[in-house]
Amino acid sequence: MAMSTADLHQNVPFSATLGLEMIDPDPAALQLRLPHREAVCRSGGMLHGGALMSLADVAGAVCASLNAPEGSDTATVDSTTHFLRPVPSAAIATATPLHVGRTLSVVSVEIRGEHNDRVLVRVTQTLVVRAR
Repeated sequence: MAMSTADLHQNVPFSATLGLEMIDPDPAALQLRLPHREAVCRSGGMLHGGALMSLADVAGAVCASLNAPEGSDTATVDSTTHFLRPVPSAAIATATPLHVGRTLSVVSVEIRGEHNDRVLVRVTQTLVVRAR
């Protein structure tokens, strides 16, 4: 199923507040973009850690949902974030499933700067899969 930015905002209203944009809805390597703007930055013009964690959480949840059985939903139960370097530009999150199960999924999210191929933030999430 193709998912647009409008679909993302409808399904995850908080993603609209963050200004997230769908780049690639591929369930095997879903990509979202967090634009660089003052509202999501800390001092020094770097993206705020909370905004980056939110980007990763939304990317991981959507990836897990797209890989979950029809008629189910997901919710994050555990998330580990490693901030490796500051993010001075728009951020691109790539979420890939590590494990897709009937009751739990595990997703890896790598965040890079828009103009930098280096991983700046790495997140691993565990999500519960449940019937709607």
